[in-house]
Amino acid sequence: MKKIIFIFLLTTQFFFAQSGFDKGNYLYQKGRYEEAIKEYESVLASKQHSAELYFNLGNCYYKLNKVAPAIYNYEKALVLNPDDAVIQNNLKFAHKMQIDEIKDIPTVGFSKMIHDFTSIFHYNTWAWISVGLSVLFLVFFIGYYFSQVTLSKRIFFIGMFVLLFLLLMSVSAAISEKNDFENEKPAIVFAEMTLVKSEPQKASNTVITLHEGTKVFVIETLDNWKKIQLTDGTEGWIEKTAIKEVKN
Repeated sequence: MKKIIFIFLLTTQFFFAQSGFDKGNYLYQKGRYEEAIKEYESVLASKQHSAELYFNLGNCYYKLNKVAPAIYNYEKALVLNPDDAVIQNNLKFAHKMQIDEIKDIPTVGFSKMIHDFTSIFHYNTWAWISVGLSVLFLVFFIGYYFSQVTLSKRIFFIGMFVLLFLLLMSVSAAISEKNDFENEKPAIVFAEMTLVKSEPQKASNTVITLHEGTKVFVIETLDNWKKIQLTDGTEGWIEKTAIKEVKN
């Protein structure tokens, strides 16, 4: 009986979530962006979320010229679907509404080469590539074990080592990307204007002034302060109420 009730509640919740999403889409098409936001937010309140939902929310806020919520929701969408070109394109347009122009200083050297390689795919994609290579390795092993022709055995044997090497590379790439994803804590400034301090106290020196929509990365948390780093390498302390973390 409990299982039946649980399934019923889950089905009902999913139905209302879909209903809210579809209604939000209808309101968006009619240009009623604030009403659409309420419908999309009701879906989020039911613990249902998707890249498309955050993308639509970002579009609504963009239409209302609300830079921080627009960028925030586009970033949330990219977390779930990092390779989506449409989301990336809309995010670029949203960035044009920002006041701050923070330079993006890329990493250099061997670490950059490794990151450029592993970031070709999402860690889930690397995991599926590893599964595929494992299956191929097994096929080549079976071919080597049962083959009676010397040339075929050599081909299967060499193929096994090539596939094993590629498998180790894909597994390492998946682990590297997963670690980068978990360690990276992006956040968006929601305060209209906020001061980044050299120490976690208001009386300390101001490092830089930031405005809404700017992306930062959280390094450390101390009471009501968060240590952040900008894309140009600048570090400082900001009040935690001034930002909203993307991966929460």
